[in-house]
Amino acid sequence: MSPVEIVLVYQSLLGIYGDRGNAMVLRQRLARRGIDATLTVVEPGDPLPATGAVYLLGGGEDAAQVSAVRALKADGHLFRALDDGAVLFAVCAGYQIVGETFTVGDNDDVIDGLGLLDVTTRRGPERAVGEVLSTWTKPDGTESLITGFENHGGFTYLGINARPLARMEIGIGNAGDGTDGAVQGRVLGIYPHGPILARNPELADHLLELALGRELDPLPDPELDELRRQRITAVRKAGLRR
Repeated sequence: MSPVEIVLVYQSLLGIYGDRGNAMVLRQRLARRGIDATLTVVEPGDPLPATGAVYLLGGGEDAAQVSAVRALKADGHLFRALDDGAVLFAVCAGYQIVGETFTVGDNDDVIDGLGLLDVTTRRGPERAVGEVLSTWTKPDGTESLITGFENHGGFTYLGINARPLARMEIGIGNAGDGTDGAVQGRVLGIYPHGPILARNPELADHLLELALGRELDPLPDPELDELRRQRITAVRKAGLRR
């Protein structure tokens, strides 16, 4: 069986908030299950492999977003990989650029995104900064809390073809509308950093299960469970003081 290829896309452009850690988490969780995995880091100017199982986009500034969109459109391999069944997980700026349009700069110039999610992003009335807590309904109908740290000036609005990834308990999320993130097929986007997959192992495993097409054995980790419990408690206490 070939190793599972995890592709970290344009780290130098979309990696200023530690989102590279998402790739490390995915590879480690596969390794702990005895599943071979490779991590391919692609920078602008390098061809993107079309053979990846999971592609990751992280956070970045306005100019980096525009450069990343142009490079990904010119390359084209991300679109082909998704057509072949790959999974794309995009965080913050990465989430914005996979949508239909987003704005940049003081003049709020509208930029065409990759068109992989039916969402649009515009400058919001306030900057969303702080710890967040939301609830994700998993494919089996059970719920899992998502923790992370949001830091974005854009507000994202979902079209009819995308559905929210999570329901907000604390924080702004998409646009202060009680939701965060979006899902459309095998493309998922959400705002929090953390890195988010280190904080939320069930979400990490969900991406891997989508890519592999099968359920994975659980990885019990009492220490991680306790850290999550403490973080969730702290975020809720802080939220009550807002």
